[in-house]
This record gives sequence, C-alpha cells and structure tokens, in this order.
Amino acid sequence: MSFFNKFEHKFSKYAIHNLMYYFVVLYAIGFVMSIVNIQIYYEYLALDVPKVLHGQIWRLITWMIYPPSNNILFSALMLWMYFSLGNTLENIWGAFRFNVFMLMGVFFHILAAFILYFGFGLRYAITPDNLNMSILLAFALTFPDMEFFIYFVLRIKAKYLALFYIVIGLYNFIRGNQVTRVTLFLSGLNFIIFFVMTKMWRGITPKRVVQKENKTKIKVPSRTVHKCAVCGRTEKDMPDMEFRYCSKCNGNYEYCAEHLYTHKHIE
Repeated sequence: MSFFNKFEHKFSKYAIHNLMYYFVVLYAIGFVMSIVNIQIYYEYLALDVPKVLHGQIWRLITWMIYPPSNNILFSALMLWMYFSLGNTLENIWGAFRFNVFMLMGVFFHILAAFILYFGFGLRYAITPDNLNMSILLAFALTFPDMEFFIYFVLRIKAKYLALFYIVIGLYNFIRGNQVTRVTLFLSGLNFIIFFVMTKMWRGITPKRVVQKENKTKIKVPSRTVHKCAVCGRTEKDMPDMEFRYCSKCNGNYEYCAEHLYTHKHIE
C-alpha cells in the first residue's frame, strides 16, 4: 500500500462530505458583499499577510469569500458549474481525496501570498480564481471526453477546454508580472503534486473501460479474495489497496479503502 493510501485509510473518517456546499456558500456571501460594499472584503477579509502576522488569522479562511463575478447571472452560472464539477469529483474520488485536493489548493494560494510579501515585498489580495480553475482542470483530467455546452450552444470536450485554459495560463505566466507568475506556478505545482501523489492522472473514459474489459476476457479466470461492493475492484486490480468489511452494513459487504468510509450503509 502506498503512503497516500495509508494516509487515506487512517484519516478518511475525518473527511468533510459535500465540501463544495461550503465553498459555494462562501462565494454567495462574497457576491452579496460585492453588491453592498466590496471594500468590506478588502478591509477585513482579504488575505493581507502583514495583518495575518499581527493576529488577524481569520483572513487565512475568509479570503475565499470572493465571488467569481459581480454579475448575478454569470456568478450564478459559475457557482452552479463549480458545484457540479466539484461534487462529481467528490463522488468519484471519494470525499477524502477531494478534501485533500481542495485543501492543498488553499494552502498553495496562501503560500503564494507569503512568497509575494517576503520575496518581492508585495501585498497582494489573493483570490480563489485559480483554485476554481483547478476544479475544471481536475475534472478534465478525470473525464477528458466529457462534453460541455458553452453558452448552451457550442459543444466541446473537457480535455480541449482544459487545454485552452492551460494555453492562456502559460501565456499569462510568460507575459505577466511577479504576482501572476507566482500564483500560476504554485497553482500548477499543487495540481501536479496531487495527481502524482494519488496516481489518478489516467482519467476515466469509455475507451479505457472497454480496453480493461477486453484485457480481463483474455486472462485465465482466477479466484479473487477481496472485492469492493461499490466499485467492484479486487486485489488483482489494485494490489496495494486494502479491503475491509463494514460492521454497520447488514451482511458481509467488503469495501476498498477509497469507499470504506464513503459508501451508503446497507440495511
């Protein structure tokens, strides 16, 4: 079992389920605040490093109370999209892995603010824009062939939409200032570290499912000892994965480490 799987097995029971609900609520509060008086955010909530160092530690969380836009229609559309994509990732990855992904993103954004202050002498109010974009990129890497309808008219696959934003990000990194470069670099670094650490870079596509089924057909049938009641994976599919029975389910139901604490109990 890999280090991350051991870490997940030990701490997954502490994962926050439906995490995107909380983020969407924060963004909604930020939208209302932007209409009333956006200066409230910058004066009392933004990630201002000197003020954090002087005891205003709530800013390490409240900086995320920032809306995608001050346009109500665009903000509603973005909040719905972020919620849908994030909720889907949580259901596929499991709550623990999605928690780690989002919390790592928050940490690297905070780290960017401290690097800008101590490394370049800049006091810059970091916003969660890159954090939100990382959700889209993670979804595209997990479901590369899933299609989006841009403005409900243009159909485009997730992998091409992600590639478009990556190109824009690279352009901004090359042409941008220190703030742009530091924030983009750390956002990208967070993304790479997470997917390398969890080994989830291959994605989930119908083509790969068919290939896996074909490979299974030509193998000599052999008895499996452990099988997850949710995803159907066995110890032959995931040699490093740990399987356990759930004491709360009515019957002998076994689950992999990814679904042990996230499945719906059978009564």
